[in-house]
Amino acid sequence: MAEIKLSLEKREVAGKKLATLREAGKVPAVIYGGDSEPVLVQAGYNEIEKALRLAGYHSTVNLDVAGRDQLAIVKNIDINPVSRKLVNVEFQAVSADEVIEATTPIVLEGFDASEANKLHYVMLQVMEEIEVKAKPADLPEKITADASKFATLDDKLTVADLELPKGVELADKELSSEQVIASIYDPAAEAAAREAEEAAAAEANTDAADVPSDNGSKPEEEVSEEDKKD
Repeated sequence: MAEIKLSLEKREVAGKKLATLREAGKVPAVIYGGDSEPVLVQAGYNEIEKALRLAGYHSTVNLDVAGRDQLAIVKNIDINPVSRKLVNVEFQAVSADEVIEATTPIVLEGFDASEANKLHYVMLQVMEEIEVKAKPADLPEKITADASKFATLDDKLTVADLELPKGVELADKELSSEQVIASIYDPAAEAAAREAEEAAAAEANTDAADVPSDNGSKPEEEVSEEDKKD
């Protein structure tokens, strides 16, 4: 795992004044964890954006806070929903010997070489990340699984198929090893099934339209004299 470094400045600005800070090209952040009180910090937008792009939620970052080194992981990133720019970042301080939890992406490899792909089946990944725990130096950038073995529509990849590196464990002990990560489906067969359902529904509507409505009255020629008197 590449070493990621980020220099941060301590800040006094908070609350509504943060808008001015952001306009000046800075991103407010906070460092919490350990025995210390949360530390308010800031960094230039480009510098912090680059570090976060490399680290994501699954790598440690070596923070330099006013000349003091601090190992940390990214715990939360706030992004403006309109501009998609960074608004705020939260770091969790950690130590090198501490076992910590982190969110790690699941990467499926080798599907292009699978028999399923040759049959034009499609792989559907339903679980894209997982919580793991390890010492900071052992945190993986990704957890992989071999998708080259996909062959039939019954095949699945589960948590049991994940390749965990040495020193890494799953954080959720209650997570079933049979939890499905990815499965296979046939888009052609599903499209044909949808067309058949739509055709059947259209035919049913046509048949219903052809049935004469029954309003409870008798045909005019069958109305008796007694009925007419009524």
